[in-house]
Amino acid sequence: FLCVHNSARSQMAEAFLKKHGGERFSAESAGLEPGSLNPHAVRAMAEVGVDISGNATKSAFDLFKAGRVFQVVVAVCSKEAADRCPIFPGLAERLHWPFPDPASFAGDDESIMAHVREVRDTIEAAVVEFVSTH
Repeated sequence: FLCVHNSARSQMAEAFLKKHGGERFSAESAGLEPGSLNPHAVRAMAEVGVDISGNATKSAFDLFKAGRVFQVVVAVCSKEAADRCPIFPGLAERLHWPFPDPASFAGDDESIMAHVREVRDTIEAAVVEFVSTH
C-alpha cells in the first residue's frame, strides 16, 4: 500500500490486510515522502483494536531500489500522487483506491477524528472486499 507520507492511509490499509487477510497475504506499506505516523490515525486504529503506534514509516523508493517484488500494489492517495509511484518489477496488478488525506483535515480534535474514522472505515471496507475477491 502506497501513499504520500506513509503516515495514515497506507498504514491503516496494511494493518487491515494483516487483520483480515490472515496467512493468505503479506502486506507492507510505504510512502513517496515518508513522514511520521499521524496521531489521529493511530488513535482511530486503536479504537478498533489495531495498534499501529510502533510502526515505522518507509520509503516506496527504498523498497523499489531494494528490488522488492509485489503481486499487487495499491495506491491509496490522489491520482496525481499515485502517478509518481515507482513501477515495481514483476507487478501483476496495480490498483488505485483514492482516500482523503487525514493530514489535510482541519477543525477541532473531535471533528478531525470523525473524518479520520470515516477514512478508516472506508479503507477497512475496501480491504475486506479485496480479500474476498483475491
